[in-house]
Amino acid sequence: MNKKILLLAICLFSFFQVKSQGVASTPKYIKELTKDWQGERFEDGRPKVSDALLKRMKNIQIEEAWGYLRGKGYHNQYEGEWEILHSDSVMTGRVVTVQYMPLRPDYKELVKQKGAKEKRDTIGGSNSWPIQMLKPGDVYVADGYNRIIDGTLIGSNLGNAIYTNSQNGYIFYGSVRDVAGLLDIEGFNGWHKGSDPSYLAEQMLTNINTPIRIGRAIVLPGDVVLANAHGTIFIPAHLADELVLSSEIVGLRDQFGFQRLREKRYTAGQIDTKWTDEIKADFRDWLKKYPDSKLPMTRKELNDYLNSGKARY
Repeated sequence: MNKKILLLAICLFSFFQVKSQGVASTPKYIKELTKDWQGERFEDGRPKVSDALLKRMKNIQIEEAWGYLRGKGYHNQYEGEWEILHSDSVMTGRVVTVQYMPLRPDYKELVKQKGAKEKRDTIGGSNSWPIQMLKPGDVYVADGYNRIIDGTLIGSNLGNAIYTNSQNGYIFYGSVRDVAGLLDIEGFNGWHKGSDPSYLAEQMLTNINTPIRIGRAIVLPGDVVLANAHGTIFIPAHLADELVLSSEIVGLRDQFGFQRLREKRYTAGQIDTKWTDEIKADFRDWLKKYPDSKLPMTRKELNDYLNSGKARY
């Protein structure tokens, strides 16, 4: 009987140890969040969208990405009205999410203990923890609940660390300090809601790689972000490939339409509404003559997509 009780106690202890929530989400949980992704993943479970696709995405307009996502039922992926370090640049990348909350001493101590178990640096500030996890191509995305004074998530030191690890930037629903120093980091960019000379105070990191809210948008770890002067949009990884291809074809469609309008072959009303079979056929003939070297996608990708019936006219 004593052996059975002991065995039961061990099983219960093991169960609660496994179920205990850490600071960072487990790979298993991230895979559950991103179950529709079928490709390669990082060790932490996040989808590993290819560098080539991230590069192509830089040429996509926010409006095109927004329209595609709404057509798929994703209505809450955009946030605007940012302060930007370099507003003339475009940033894309794979998201690492971070949640910040107002400081509560007992919870802060628990987070510190869990961080120690995860072998994180508990001497410095916990706002360095996600930076240490960043991989090339990642974007550090944090919900600082739009706190500006005493809500500065990074200064120039941590900014340099972010760029060293990710070769990319950040998106903070909160603030930063030492903007002059951040601007000096060559190749670095960031989107934030404000800046202030104050240090981070009465605010604490609570979770890494969990679902977060960035303004009006919901963001999951492993999402792909497209950020430019017109806002930020967070794209589920499993939709990124088709979104890029669809948007690229819309771009070609616009080129065709502008050209035909200049040639006065069609009226604005004909181009700006659902195309007739005649215009669709003309567009396909126009695409056949389009130089392969100037296509944003491969000829095979283009033909396969057009033949799939997914093309929007």
